[in-house]
Amino acid sequence: MATYRFPYLDPHQTREREPTDWEMALAGAIEAAFGQGHHELPALVAALNASRVRPQAGGPWTEENFTALMRELGR
Repeated sequence: MATYRFPYLDPHQTREREPTDWEMALAGAIEAAFGQGHHELPALVAALNASRVRPQAGGPWTEENFTALMRELGR
């Protein structure tokens, strides 16, 4: 018999696809930055620039390209 799972207990209930390897690496870098106490946007962006994860278009992270990406991924 299948076990009933409450839908609100599924952390990925709104996910339409599996994240890419790059998205998983970015999530890990963001989690590491939060774990180091970087909770404000400028500090988070600086921590991402210190990581090995770069924006897909290349170049450094900026507050603008980070927030634009979060907006896009959050749709």
